[in-house]
Amino acid sequence: MPHLGSCLCGKVTYSLTGEFDSFYLCHCRYCQKDTGSAHAANLFASNAVLEWLTGESLVNTFNLPNTRHSKSFCTHCGSALPTVQMAGKLVVVPAGSLDQPVPIKPNAHLFKASAANWDSDLQTIQAFDKLP
Repeated sequence: MPHLGSCLCGKVTYSLTGEFDSFYLCHCRYCQKDTGSAHAANLFASNAVLEWLTGESLVNTFNLPNTRHSKSFCTHCGSALPTVQMAGKLVVVPAGSLDQPVPIKPNAHLFKASAANWDSDLQTIQAFDKLP
């Protein structure tokens, strides 16, 4: 069964056929910058095929010079989208871009030494089911 996803505005939709090998939460400074958050949440699939269903012309990929870091996004709304890497051998899928539940749990945190100074003991702060 394919995994379906889209951007925030819905102009870009995709299908990924294949299974996810791993799911990592990356705390490196690059991932903090490109998500604007404490970490990126990315699924990795080495034997999968990505197909853009709609809006492929709106997908842009930024490759950070002199690194292996890249990010694909919708040029209309800015949402993170899957990126094909390693000459087509790996598809990296932002977990939040899926339109269905993520089928696996995270395997590990990466680059925890670079974690944001406010990213600790978050389970101890007050939580709300909706906007307070």
